Amino acid sequence: MSLSDFLLFALPAVFLTGLSKGGFGGALGGIAVPLLALSTSPTQAAAVMLPILCLADVVGLKAYVGKWDVANLKVMLPMVTIAEEIRQAGLLLDDVMRELKAEGIACARPPLGIMVEVPAVAIAPELYDEAAFFSIGSNDLTQYVMAAARDEPGVSHLNDPTHPAILKLIASVVAFGRDRNIPVSLCGDMASDPRYLRSLLRAGLRSISVAPDAIGRVKAALSEAVLSET
Repeated sequence: MSLSDFLLFALPAVFLTGLSKGGFGGALGGIAVPLLALSTSPTQAAAVMLPILCLADVVGLKAYVGKWDVANLKVMLPMVTIAEEIRQAGLLLDDVMRELKAEGIACARPPLGIMVEVPAVAIAPELYDEAAFFSIGSNDLTQYVMAAARDEPGVSHLNDPTHPAILKLIASVVAFGRDRNIPVSLCGDMASDPRYLRSLLRAGLRSISVAPDAIGRVKAALSEAVLSET
């Protein structure tokens, strides 16, 4: 393994502005857009919050098309539980693309991927192979698998992302992605903490999303890990 085998990147953040009748609102780079709510439940509404691109109405999507390089856009669905959610989101995205093209806005359909943070997805990734890519959400996956929230003092000591069950699930998702040619990355606190880097490398990960202020120390830890193996 060499440094060139590893992809380290930082993603822009979407900031929630609150829950309204129309769903969650988000903002990225100064652009405020409404996010489509799949139901009146806050949990389900959050399932269409996209860290890379807001899957929103045409007005919101056009704002992103005008601001970002369309060729580099990706759509990511968090909190996916069943494969049907990917299909429904895909149909909605197709509708938005058709409307944009009808208005003369040149754009290609961006890849539609999912967050792997609900245990159902991590346990049986083969059920979700319609996704263009996987992004393992280490924070929520750890919380749900260990039944322990990081911010709950009584159980936070159980929230261990290096528990064998967590690492086994990560390795399983990575292996499945490699077999099916589905790109797999990992985000969350685990990605930005150099203490966990070797565990992630052993699990087969070669792509992680790191907080901007952690890139330097993660790069240093990665260099050390690579050198120790040569």
